[in-house]
Amino acid sequence: MTAWGEYGLARFPEDERNGLRAWDAADEYLLRHLADEAVDLAGPLVVVGDRWGALATALARHRPVQISDSFLGQAATRANLARNGGGEVRLLTTRDAPPERIGVLLVRVPKSLALLEDQLRRLAPGVHEGTVVVGTGMVKEIHTSTLRLFEEILGPTRTSLAVKKARLIFCTPDPAIPRAPSPWPLTYRLPDGAGAVSGRPVVNHAGVFCADRLDIGTRFLLQHLPEQGDFRRIVDLGCGNGVVGTAAALAHPDAELLFLDESFQAVASAEATYRANAGGRAVFRAGDGMAGVPAGSVDLVLNNPPFHSHQATTDATAWRMFTGARDALAPGGELWVVGNRHLGHHVRLRRIFGGCTTVAANPKFVVLRAVRRAR
Repeated sequence: MTAWGEYGLARFPEDERNGLRAWDAADEYLLRHLADEAVDLAGPLVVVGDRWGALATALARHRPVQISDSFLGQAATRANLARNGGGEVRLLTTRDAPPERIGVLLVRVPKSLALLEDQLRRLAPGVHEGTVVVGTGMVKEIHTSTLRLFEEILGPTRTSLAVKKARLIFCTPDPAIPRAPSPWPLTYRLPDGAGAVSGRPVVNHAGVFCADRLDIGTRFLLQHLPEQGDFRRIVDLGCGNGVVGTAAALAHPDAELLFLDESFQAVASAEATYRANAGGRAVFRAGDGMAGVPAGSVDLVLNNPPFHSHQATTDATAWRMFTGARDALAPGGELWVVGNRHLGHHVRLRRIFGGCTTVAANPKFVVLRAVRRAR
């Protein structure tokens, strides 16, 4: 229930079993503040980081611009607008040019401090002395470094009292602050021990997982990627910066690569990394897992699945990735997965594929291989 009405909201894809809501106390706190303070939302109104469209849906009558790094978040926004009578919301990704002038800027604080800095610096030229800037997040998401970014990039910043473990950020724009460009993307060379991509450059846009270093799970997978096999079409599923798919392309230069991720920042990173290291056929796409990949069209899927959805720990994403991979694989096609040993991916793969084998294991990680059986 908000000052603008009562709304039915859901995440995307919808899964009633996980019990995860499409909004939280931070969204509620921000909407209540806007109503209580009678903030003029005539605009232009810009909403950044709206996770499942709760803010854009409630404010749809004010024709907001929503800026999101999440394909799933945008899909949820479209679905929530439709189920609540529609509304004129302009959907932009974090890779699109932001509005040139902003009247009200609402920021849902992201998990990544780098993504926050990148977005604030890209938005800063459109912020003026009269812009109302309000951020929101759960208390555990807002740190001194978060406030420092608002202060350094936009102007004096203070916070509200905590309500239901949520907090608001109030920033007063200072036009005298120099507008510096975003320092992202970041490029560095991979260390030795990264298989075929050792010593090669990798490009990371802000917000991509382990943007300034190679995470140890990916390193372990890179050390054990399949070098033999007739893999004509390879998918890097949940590609991140694309280093795994790029390594596969170098090992199988005649293969066509498909890089998939729900993050627009990740897909841009994957394309930049691939272009810096390989020159074969490749497609880069933001989307919902393997959705849209024709059944039986893939020979190899490489995957390092996440096990968090924002602050919630869930295996729903892994299930969708594994089942999507099974459906897209041709008979005899292979899914290779790396993950923490304690996550029990082998149990899921056995249920979905009928079996799996361990390619490599160490005290922390395991690389698993599952084969698509003949239909």
